[in-house]
Amino acid sequence: DNAPTYVTFATIASGGDDFTPLMKDRPDFLAAISCGAVFMGAMTYIGNGPNFMVKAIAEKMHYKMPSFVGYMTKFSLPILLP
Repeated sequence: DNAPTYVTFATIASGGDDFTPLMKDRPDFLAAISCGAVFMGAMTYIGNGPNFMVKAIAEKMHYKMPSFVGYMTKFSLPILLP
């Protein structure tokens, strides 16, 4: 679910579609991109597809769901940031 974020940022970092030079020359960049895509993507509704899907389904079933900022401050930051 975080693969599109990873591919987007890896493409930007590599300057094109070929990640091979980036893997050889700067594996630390790819590690940082991978960690950022996984950990920061999980902290938001938008950055994590399943979170956004669950929110949409719950709202359709008339369950009250927190706003984007509410989700970040109430659930994401205290649990995922440490």
